[in-house]
Amino acid sequence: MTLTKRIIPCLDVKNGRVVKGLHFESIKDAGDPVELAEKYSNEGADELVFLDITASDEQRKTIKDLVRKIASVIDIPFTVGGGVKSIDDARNILLNGADKVGINTGAIKNPTVITELMELFGRQCVVVAIDAKRNYEIKENVTIFSENEKKFWFEVFVFGGKKETGLDVIKWAKKAEKLGAGEILLTSIDKDGTKDGYDILLTKKIVDTLSIPIIASGGCGKPADMVNVFQKSNVDAALAASIFHYETHGVTGVKQFLKENNIPVRL
Repeated sequence: MTLTKRIIPCLDVKNGRVVKGLHFESIKDAGDPVELAEKYSNEGADELVFLDITASDEQRKTIKDLVRKIASVIDIPFTVGGGVKSIDDARNILLNGADKVGINTGAIKNPTVITELMELFGRQCVVVAIDAKRNYEIKENVTIFSENEKKFWFEVFVFGGKKETGLDVIKWAKKAEKLGAGEILLTSIDKDGTKDGYDILLTKKIVDTLSIPIIASGGCGKPADMVNVFQKSNVDAALAASIFHYETHGVTGVKQFLKENNIPVRL
């Protein structure tokens, strides 16, 4: 039996509102998180991702009340990330109704937290979010890519895409898997908010290198972009925000389009 591909709307939340930016910058309002979550759940989204994009940056704890409200109006799996640094942070998120915990900056600062989370809550609960960006300054011990006759590597960024780490994305993803990640949420900062398609090169390399599920993120502007990433990288799930938030395409319409293009989805 073919595993169906998952379609995952993402709610980037800042100060209690859903927002959307370009390359992680220039943020604009996109609506109420609870209303949008309920709408996507009713439209047939397979899962939801809720990222409190200010939490790591401003050293705040994720908005528990909001998580609880969202969990009460949806009946699909739900990942919450933002400011998760410890077992307690994760426990709070799960106790308030989330099914999985997303960890990004916290995992890079303290990689053993991935293993601790996995041992306590199970691998299926641990989603390691990785934000990567092309770096054209080649250095040793990185995975070199080339496109349009230019060579580069993908560097991992933290604090909502604001701070570089010097880490090679392929190495970090492999390490995260080894430490206990159940899934990788892979975002291309270069593609984020551009609406001109996912970073196929990056996504395919990570899918081919790891054995755990990968969620592609960053750059989706139309349903055809999802078809493209599924066909070319065999990624497990595609995450999008803009195309769902601004009423361009409902979840139902996107899934119908995928099905017509022979992508196995749950309708």
